[in-house]
Amino acid sequence: MRGLDALTRAISEFAGWIGWFLILYCMAFGVSDVFMRYLLNNPSQWIGTTLQAAMVLLACVGGIYSLQHDSFVKLDLFYANATTRKKAILDVLTAPIAILFLVTLIWKGYEAGQLSLMLNQWTPTSVPIPIYPIKFAIPLAGFFVLLIVIKKLLVDLQTIFGGEPDEA
Repeated sequence: MRGLDALTRAISEFAGWIGWFLILYCMAFGVSDVFMRYLLNNPSQWIGTTLQAAMVLLACVGGIYSLQHDSFVKLDLFYANATTRKKAILDVLTAPIAILFLVTLIWKGYEAGQLSLMLNQWTPTSVPIPIYPIKFAIPLAGFFVLLIVIKKLLVDLQTIFGGEPDEA
């Protein structure tokens, strides 16, 4: 369990650094593109396309980082006033849905990445950028999120059956 926790923490922190870089990239180049387009009347040929790719990657690494740091929004109607044990029970009940979704995302995302690679897909813009690395990032991120979900499921099961003290 400690090995899985250390692995997911390392992956999450790395994803956080990638996300930090992607946010800076989107801010700097997004502002540059607006400046070039509207003030210089000389729009970029490539910035918009790379910003779209960066946003997809940001969603991938953001999910990893957010789940590891318990930053996802939860339905407070059932969750806010629950004890630690009841929260763990709710999490265990919803874990199969999350696992099913992530397994499907990994499976179909990998197939989409393979097809994109096989077809040698590139963006249909004046500055072509390969699409398959971005498509492969989605199932990879799904796999890392699945690891975190499994780790959290094990912690929740320990909370339920291990008798950790409830916190109101």
